[in-house]
Amino acid sequence: MAWMRLIQSARSVLTTAPASSTLNFHRFYSKSAAPYHVKVGIPEFLSGIGGGVETHIVKLETELGDLPKLLVTRTLRLKKFGIPCKHRKLILKYSHKYRLGLWKPRADAIKA
Repeated sequence: MAWMRLIQSARSVLTTAPASSTLNFHRFYSKSAAPYHVKVGIPEFLSGIGGGVETHIVKLETELGDLPKLLVTRTLRLKKFGIPCKHRKLILKYSHKYRLGLWKPRADAIKA
C-alpha cells in the first residue's frame, strides 16, 4: 500500500514538473579551464611531475634532446643515465599518461 502511494506521488511530481527542469544536470567539473602549457618540453614535463624529478632536467636534455624521445625511453636507458628508481618510475608513469592524453603538466607547476 505504501509502495503504491510512493509511486503515485512520484508520477505526480514528474508529470507536473516542466520538461526543462528535468534536464538540469549538475556539472562536476570546474568552469574555469586549468592553465596548461601549449608547448611542452622536457623541463616543463619534469617540473609538472614534481617529486624531485626536476633535478634531472639538464641531464635528460643533453642526452635525449626533446620530449618525444623521452616519451619512448625505457627504464634501462634511464638507469644508464643515473636516474634513481623512484624517479624512473615517476617519469615512466607520467610519460604513459601523457601519451594517452590523460595528463598534462600545468602552467603553474614551474617555480622558475
